[in-house]
Amino acid sequence: MELRHLRYFITVAEELNFSKAALKLYTAQPSLSQQIKDLEEDVGVRLLNRTKRKVELTEEGAVFLEQARLTLAQADKAVAMARQVSKAKQQLLRIGFVPVAEMKVFPFVLPNLRVQSPELTIELLSLNNTDQMRGLKKGEIDITFTRNNFHNEEIESKFVLREPLIFLLPKDHPLAKYERIPVKALNGIDFIIPSEVQSKTLHDTILDFTKAHNVELNVVQKADNILFNINTIGMGLGCTILPGYIAPLTMNNTVIRSLDVELPSLDLYVSYRKNSKSHAVQKFIELLTKIFYLDINRTDERKITDQ
Repeated sequence: MELRHLRYFITVAEELNFSKAALKLYTAQPSLSQQIKDLEEDVGVRLLNRTKRKVELTEEGAVFLEQARLTLAQADKAVAMARQVSKAKQQLLRIGFVPVAEMKVFPFVLPNLRVQSPELTIELLSLNNTDQMRGLKKGEIDITFTRNNFHNEEIESKFVLREPLIFLLPKDHPLAKYERIPVKALNGIDFIIPSEVQSKTLHDTILDFTKAHNVELNVVQKADNILFNINTIGMGLGCTILPGYIAPLTMNNTVIRSLDVELPSLDLYVSYRKNSKSHAVQKFIELLTKIFYLDINRTDERKITDQ
């Protein structure tokens, strides 16, 4: 039994005339008669009494008619609710991000997006790389901004920007007297390093840099977030290496110094599911591409300087 059988039966029961019902249903009368016979066979009882002069509902048919109407009404409600959910999803954009996107991307994209799509609800989720990618694969996040290129058959990743790291230390630290600190002077200094769990790319980049220059840091604190990292420097607990975007957030009792070697840089990527049908995702990526001139898998040059 299919929903169309119920619709056919209801129309015949309302018209009590196969010819009129067939016209209303845009089908041939013989076909309609066969559909009703098939329905009665499925139900196991006669629903209509037919003669050459008239068509009448049986008692069983009257009961079936009432329930058939309820069933169709419930099916229509289910369709309407599913469409409402789909529409709501189209109007919701969930964006995962690491802090740099909050400083260097969102101020240039989100205001334009809100003007072009005022009905759109934007949900911003501050998460580490691992949690973002897990949410993206599960469909819990629509777009991610991470430090990693996840480009594969399932995920589209695009390079957004590259930023240098900076060396931050207390204003009264002995190394603050240098305009350019010798990298060898970092050997053995008290150091606050970003947590490997929350900032694995930055954590590993710092360790790779010190290893490459034969520097052994005295790690006194692992910071779970950028603000805590900055605050510990302000408290005089040690030095740190952080992304350049934090420069405006530093305090009066901290200073930024160059080293006599170049510090590494960190890349930022935007990622989204290739099979996404979301108009919100498409609109966001269009704006992002227009502003940042995105290219797939480009990591060899910086697209944006200081915005």
